[in-house]
Amino acid sequence: MSVILPALRMALAGAGEVTFTVPDPDLGLGLYAGEVTPQGLHRSWQTWTDLADLLGAHLLTPERAGEGRVRLRLRAWADAPEPDAGGYGAGGDWARVDKLEDPVFLFTLVEALRRVAPPAGGRVLALGVNRGRELDALELAFPGRALEVVGLDLDASALAAARGRHPGGTFLELDVTTLPRPELGQFDLILALSLLQSPSIRQDVLLAALRRQHLTPRGGLVLGYPNARYRDGSLSYGARLRNFARPDLSLLAADVTEARRGLQKAGFKVFVTGKYEVLVTAIPAGARTPGGLEL
Repeated sequence: MSVILPALRMALAGAGEVTFTVPDPDLGLGLYAGEVTPQGLHRSWQTWTDLADLLGAHLLTPERAGEGRVRLRLRAWADAPEPDAGGYGAGGDWARVDKLEDPVFLFTLVEALRRVAPPAGGRVLALGVNRGRELDALELAFPGRALEVVGLDLDASALAAARGRHPGGTFLELDVTTLPRPELGQFDLILALSLLQSPSIRQDVLLAALRRQHLTPRGGLVLGYPNARYRDGSLSYGARLRNFARPDLSLLAADVTEARRGLQKAGFKVFVTGKYEVLVTAIPAGARTPGGLEL
């Protein structure tokens, strides 16, 4: 791999696409990367998809290339702006993104929701709700369970889309930095996905306001921290700091650690899960974690 990686990087930089043949990963199932096979050194499909992401390229559909080998092609991502570059309105590129199509996010979000387990008729507060697409996970987690949903966001067009998607919910144009708002009341579940690292938000202040004013005594929180970016239709692993070419997880790690410690001190059991979005789930320390969490 120490030879392959720089060679492929150079080829992509020069031509934007590169083709090469490798031992068929299907023939080495159960082997570790680098173990010898009759066709050469084994490497799994995951190795090649990870390498494509690392090099900023799409892994195109493989082709057979003789006995026991396959032909792979990498094509560099197009030099296009990230989907949130134009804002989060319903008419922008961000509206094309459906995070529930990421299987790890879908699985871990449903798992987190079931850990909190709001009761039938319970209230859910979603901060930075945007178009409300992630709220679809509530029905997946709790089929047929009636929940009262309140969503907050600053983008009027996104809120209009959320109302169309979830006509039974209440969606308000409201800045979360103005919380607490007594008129909103208390909630059994508070969701804040991809929100807490926004420049205008002080995480410690907002979480304290939510815990003290807007969470029922038996309520819980699910907080999401992005650990990826979208490029040319692909989800690329790793949180990025401004002006950093490669992922740097220091800010992500600091924010997740701060949230976890603060919630534990406030009397919560805390779970940290996820991959492309790290989820911090908090439930009261005395609560029993429900079973059957998996989707």
